[in-house]
Amino acid sequence: MQIALYQPDIPQNTGTIARLCACVGSPLHIIEPAGFDVSDRNFRRAGMDYAERAAIVRHASWTAFEEWRREAGARLLLATTRAAESYLDWSYAPSDILLLGRESAGVPEIVHEAADARLLIPMLSGLRSLNVAVAAAMILGEGLRQTGGFAMAAAEARNAAS
Repeated sequence: MQIALYQPDIPQNTGTIARLCACVGSPLHIIEPAGFDVSDRNFRRAGMDYAERAAIVRHASWTAFEEWRREAGARLLLATTRAAESYLDWSYAPSDILLLGRESAGVPEIVHEAADARLLIPMLSGLRSLNVAVAAAMILGEGLRQTGGFAMAAAEARNAAS
């Protein structure tokens, strides 16, 4: 599974998600423009030392990302508070891409319409949403559990312990 961030605007969240992706072997797609400099140099300067271990792909625009995704034949799963289906009820595929919106504004309607599924993290009423990095970890974790995606990281850990 892969994660895509739609025009992220909080570098610390992007760094946390890059670290998550590096640790579990999931590629990270950043759909620009971002609200901060997403160059490799800036990631290193911000102390995002795991960014160099993450497979980060930058897309110049939503259109460029969508063109790439359609050619790859990957389903797009949008994490959104506007969904009705729980992320726990979805059947994931290894090629799925989990898309998380901009922290300050989510995603525009065109992105909602392009999604193959819109997934919700069930929460208590009266609460707005989770931090985007926490949401990414929860949904990616379930997807990797279902698809056996943790196998690579588990095998490396076993080999390192031997």
